[in-house]
Amino acid sequence: MNFAFTEEQDQLRQFVRSFMEDKASEAAVREQMETDQGYDQAVWSQMAEQMGLQGMIIPEEFGGQGFTFVELGVVLEEMGRSLICAPFLSGQLAALAIMNSGDEDAKKDLLPGIAAGETIATLAFTEENGKWDESGVTATATNGDGWVVNGTKSFVLDGHTASLLVVAARTDAGVSLFAVESGAAGVTSEALSTMDQTRKQAKVSLANAPARLIGTDGAGWSTMESVLDLAAIALAAEQVGGAQFVLDMAVQYAKDRVQFGRPIGSFQAIKHKCADMLLEVESAKSAAYYGLWCAAENNDELPSVASLAKAYCSDAYFHAAAENIQIHGGIGFTWEHPAHLYFKRAKSSELMFGDPSYHREMLAQRIGL
Repeated sequence: MNFAFTEEQDQLRQFVRSFMEDKASEAAVREQMETDQGYDQAVWSQMAEQMGLQGMIIPEEFGGQGFTFVELGVVLEEMGRSLICAPFLSGQLAALAIMNSGDEDAKKDLLPGIAAGETIATLAFTEENGKWDESGVTATATNGDGWVVNGTKSFVLDGHTASLLVVAARTDAGVSLFAVESGAAGVTSEALSTMDQTRKQAKVSLANAPARLIGTDGAGWSTMESVLDLAAIALAAEQVGGAQFVLDMAVQYAKDRVQFGRPIGSFQAIKHKCADMLLEVESAKSAAYYGLWCAAENNDELPSVASLAKAYCSDAYFHAAAENIQIHGGIGFTWEHPAHLYFKRAKSSELMFGDPSYHREMLAQRIGL
């Protein structure tokens, strides 16, 4: 195991960062977060056609790039740094669910569209009960002349713009996964008002919605467990990108802002804040990068490391975003300053896929405490 990125991975980071700085500036983010769709279709197409980002971890045989989870983590870290408004994470989760289902026909039929950026896909898993475990799935699916799904999914990432929903629903055999087209009869979606305007969420209602079984009936939860672990690590990588950016923002302001004839970074209280932020951000990187390696290698430690990374990176990002506002003082609280955008992303990411308390409990269970 080597925590150093390869030359190719460093080049990927530079390439993605350059693209994000050009296409996902603060002005662009503010513009897109105010729209109903929540992203720029032209930029989304460029991401697919010029960079192949949507197909990063999708095997080449299904139209993807065939990279490992480490490369995906590099991309997500840079996206977290820029707060790009795009249905990227949601699409990767849907692709992971399909890839881990073992359903070869579903892979052949569904993955190429996701890889090409033509299919906006998302994973419709969570419900209004807010649970992240198997007991939280109460939507049902029955099979007569064909599978139909009934239920309501909440907090679905990009659910109002997705064309493909990978839905977790309960059958007589247990939790199963289904592919549902958003334009099918009985499917309605409603955009939710959320704290983080840069990442859209929706409520999706399913009333006898026609569905296609993905994988084996009743085997959906085993697939979801692995997908949720991978999702936690992916989000941890994104959180690291945001945390590093707000640290850099705070340090630069501490150098530039002069008070009582000296930079505020020379005051001990500000030094302590920046030092604490640096320690937490660097530790978060270690946790996230180790998680990416475990995911790429399908290491036995993956479940426990996923919970560890999600818990620590959530805390580190939220603390760094909050301290960034404090260091900026009065201007840090204003709508015009970008500090609040990162604070809101940090808070929403802290709760996504389970909050730190949930994952610490999961970690304790997984290591046998």
